[in-house]
Amino acid sequence: MTQFGDHVRQIREARRSGDASFSLRQVAQRVGVEPAYLSKVERGEVPPPSEQMIARLADELGEDPDVLLALGGKVSAELQAIIRQRPKLFADLLRQLKEAPDHAVLRLVREVRDGDW
Repeated sequence: MTQFGDHVRQIREARRSGDASFSLRQVAQRVGVEPAYLSKVERGEVPPPSEQMIARLADELGEDPDVLLALGGKVSAELQAIIRQRPKLFADLLRQLKEAPDHAVLRLVREVRDGDW
């Protein structure tokens, strides 16, 4: 899945332009993988890593872990557990929201978050 790898590489390289500590080798070391493996991930030669590794990459790069997980074709274990509690309801909700414009989804999120029923 090159979209995930491309995104990770673009973010890492953007950070590296202002901070040399974001070289491929240094980032790989900080997240606990071999530089060759991170390079393959960035080039899309291997599938996106595990949820835990994606979370470490997100933290290191200052990215939202849910966004990186989604780009990697994954959903966090936390969200999976929430969906499993009411699978039909959440499936119906997501299908309805699929066509909704962003502003409508944001309004719904704010209403739920604020308890404004």
